[in-house]
Amino acid sequence: MSTLPAGDGVTTARGAHGSVLVLNSGSSSLKYQLVNPVGGEAIATGLVERIGEDGPGLLKHKFAGNATVREQPIADHGDALRLALGIFEEVGPSIEDAHVRAVGHRVVHGGAIFSEPTLIDDDVLRQIRDLIPLAPLHNPANATGIEVARELLPDVPHVAVFDTAFFATLPEAAATYALNKDVAEEHGIRRYGFHGTSHNYVSGKAARVLGRRLEDLNQIVLHLGNGASASAVRGGAAVETSMGLTPLEGLVMGTRTGDIDPAVVFHLMRNAGMDVDEVDTLFNKQSGLKGLSGENDFRALHELIAEGDEDAELALDVYLHRLRKYIGAYAAVLGRVDVIVFTAGAGENDDVVRSRVMEGLEGFGFAVDPERNAGRISEPRVISPEWARTTVMVIPTNEELAIARQCLEATGA
Repeated sequence: MSTLPAGDGVTTARGAHGSVLVLNSGSSSLKYQLVNPVGGEAIATGLVERIGEDGPGLLKHKFAGNATVREQPIADHGDALRLALGIFEEVGPSIEDAHVRAVGHRVVHGGAIFSEPTLIDDDVLRQIRDLIPLAPLHNPANATGIEVARELLPDVPHVAVFDTAFFATLPEAAATYALNKDVAEEHGIRRYGFHGTSHNYVSGKAARVLGRRLEDLNQIVLHLGNGASASAVRGGAAVETSMGLTPLEGLVMGTRTGDIDPAVVFHLMRNAGMDVDEVDTLFNKQSGLKGLSGENDFRALHELIAEGDEDAELALDVYLHRLRKYIGAYAAVLGRVDVIVFTAGAGENDDVVRSRVMEGLEGFGFAVDPERNAGRISEPRVISPEWARTTVMVIPTNEELAIARQCLEATGA
């Protein structure tokens, strides 16, 4: 991946392919990145927060080593994107100079409809809105961001890249829940999986770094951010993943339970007097590491453990136990594991998590070398010892670059 300075990236972006503006619209935030899909560098990045909230909103824009910060009321996503585009023109790079060839939109849920990057028209936007029942926390903001961006940037193609798309290859046995068939079909209930853009990028990057054919590799990819997911990838195609109908299922996460007996829902509603929304909030925002220890940042968690906090120690043990279970399960699904890849926040930055999750797995050929594993890792690195049968790696994810490149493929640019 290129490490050109941001300023040089604008010049490169004016070449044959130009640049791509990648947008990620949340309920009260807008993340953006101007990407050179050829060289791979981020030309400019930004975040608009506190959209539609009381008090001033906040914009942070970074370009050419300089940061611009603005605080002002931001009523909605239209205001947010207008502010961001204004900052591009004010401090650079201007959208014209950057030669923006496409706008890429991260969309969380594509349901069973979308399995590839898709050029957005009115019908595609309607279908994304139709999928809101499957992703009520994410797709509404994604759709609003698309609508606003198409109004403000009408002269470039807009492309939707779906978190679920990479997992369209799941075998039916992996994607199907043992739920009443008619109910499942009527309401679109199946395993969809999420973080697909990251799992796709990282598994492909691992093969390139190792100089191996992707088609020859069986991989387990561990995306360990505040939201966390695991996948089993055979020959470049996903055959299992930990998240399901929603991003709640699977690994223990920063604030999410991950796997839990579904009857806990009934128990809380009957005995704790909780309604559906309260249980939803409990499972998604008040559980996981934060619910167990009060902290969902691993740095703070390690500090608590060093101070002898038993809740924090248990939280980490629960997190690691669940992760090992998935590694073992996916080893069984794949039959042979050539590569295990760590990525995202804790995967890239927490050597304690990486080393402890592999403890006791040497008999399976899984291990990390203490020196290779040490510290935060910002470039692709093999961290397993020479004797290990399975290569263990850290590959920093780059979802924005992956989205940008998929946009060019979708537009034929």
